[in-house]
Amino acid sequence: MIDALIDIVREFWNVLAEMSPYLLFGFIVAGILSVVVSQRLVEKHLGHGLTAIIKAALLGIPLPLCSCGVIPVAASIRRHGASRGATLSFLLSTPQTGVDSIMVTYSLLGPVFAIFRPIAALVTGLVGGVLVRVFGEREETRTELPVINQTLLNSSNNSGSQESRIVRALKYGFVSLPQDIGRSLIIGLVIAGLITAIVPDDFFLGLVGAGVLSMIVMMAVGVPIYVCATASVPVAAALMMKGFSPGAALVFLIAGPATNAAAVATIWRVLGKRTTVVYLLTVAGAALASGLLLNEIFQMTGEHLSHEHTAFLPDWIGDVSAVALLLILLYATLSPYIFKTKFEVDSMADTKVFTVDGMTCNHCAANVERAIREVQGVTDVKVDLTGKRAAVSGDDFDSEKIKDAVESAGYKVVS
Repeated sequence: MIDALIDIVREFWNVLAEMSPYLLFGFIVAGILSVVVSQRLVEKHLGHGLTAIIKAALLGIPLPLCSCGVIPVAASIRRHGASRGATLSFLLSTPQTGVDSIMVTYSLLGPVFAIFRPIAALVTGLVGGVLVRVFGEREETRTELPVINQTLLNSSNNSGSQESRIVRALKYGFVSLPQDIGRSLIIGLVIAGLITAIVPDDFFLGLVGAGVLSMIVMMAVGVPIYVCATASVPVAAALMMKGFSPGAALVFLIAGPATNAAAVATIWRVLGKRTTVVYLLTVAGAALASGLLLNEIFQMTGEHLSHEHTAFLPDWIGDVSAVALLLILLYATLSPYIFKTKFEVDSMADTKVFTVDGMTCNHCAANVERAIREVQGVTDVKVDLTGKRAAVSGDDFDSEKIKDAVESAGYKVVS
């Protein structure tokens, strides 16, 4: 028993040390993207037509949004004028990748995987967007977009203007993003350690083979559960070492991050049932086709799962980076509770507090705040992610419109 625990801890640390330098670099790039590519910039380029579908798929690939974070963003761009095709294209391409997950893919699965994965995400988004345009619900004529409380939005957008862009990038890259993916990442590393230490080599190869059956098994595992794009990579690497083919691992990396029960329910409500069916069929078809193609590429090139590309990095860099990453994840996880600011509403005149169900990350809180700010009559909004509350003040706002705005963003007002 003790030996097994030691093996699990050793494998956990080995994977962590191997991916940490690349993930830390991914955090830096993600922070820069958060400053350069704002949500309003994304909305600006996502309207109607085939061009919007292409832009949606391309914009989604580098953005570090997992499936819990991409849902509210997609609901927002839909609410602000994006077509169903563009919205679904964004929903399909974004959660599969992200600059952080691409770097981790390179560190653990090699350059072929790291190049192929974003290409598969791009194609999935394009195919899904086009299919929705052809077979989805008829696109209604949107003669009237939401009336935006522009003065309040501008003041909100400028609220962090006193901070330099560098500070905001670092805060996002090393605090907000680790808060959103930290728990899933640790769980993924633990699962990878368990698989590597306990499961015999080639166990899955003898159980399900290396063909389509193994891919169907991976899809059945990945579709209903929530798997972060970054956290899923260590699990995929461990499964490959125990007998699953690269194609089966890719199916898991596509189906897991791109789908989960909450995402399906939200797409059904926001985009319609036919669009939801197209979404699920696109994920399934693209995952299987990509898996089969990747297996062919590995056979043609003779590529194997190896880490020779990391040999340029001394072992001590991996160990130091692993310690730094653990400290960052620990700080990001505990800081909302250690440095929790009092949720004060007394100073907000004519204030009502709403309990909002469904917020799981910083992107969720930001989207709830923005949705409420767009309601006429609102003068101030404070959202408490840990307490699942939103305090709204104003001269004469309609509580039902607040509720509708929150629910249109993909959440539910409980009270």
